[in-house]
Amino acid sequence: MDYPKVIEQLKNGATMLYPTDTVWGLGCDATNEEACQRILAIKKRPTTKSFIVLVDGFAMLEKYVPDFNPICYDLADLATSPLTIIYPSAKGIAASVLAEDGTVGIRITQDPICLKLIRGLRKPIVSTSANISGDRTAKSFQEISASIKDEVDVIVEERLTETMEKPSQIIRIGLNGDVQIIRS
Repeated sequence: MDYPKVIEQLKNGATMLYPTDTVWGLGCDATNEEACQRILAIKKRPTTKSFIVLVDGFAMLEKYVPDFNPICYDLADLATSPLTIIYPSAKGIAASVLAEDGTVGIRITQDPICLKLIRGLRKPIVSTSANISGDRTAKSFQEISASIKDEVDVIVEERLTETMEKPSQIIRIGLNGDVQIIRS
């Protein structure tokens, strides 16, 4: 896989289909509003629904999330499976990535493919399941709709024969430390 070429395309606003630490995902530069709008169109997703964002570590998280409860450090460090945390607010992220209330779901990924993309781009990437909104989540590349494969700019052709795991657990952490489980 020619990662430098993929990263250059992402820098120029490309959308991609790629394997993540959970399921096959649609992604782009999470700071590029136009690219994020294209992901919405590819998924046929309502603009009122937010996206999950992947970062490569706490330093990147802190750059985009101005304030959060310190318990998030422990939760992310101790998670034994992919964990998305909904943070109260974000800065520098495309508006269409955020929920209507301004919150944002972010996951610190350990996946080597995702890390190459994020570190090469030096920005967070969108990670939303590679399916038409409302359809069943594809667990393998073969299950992904032909229309999605045709509409993205780049397909990261790694792990094409693997069956992917289930989506991440999602929790919301308030500034006061209140925890709400959204998806287990």
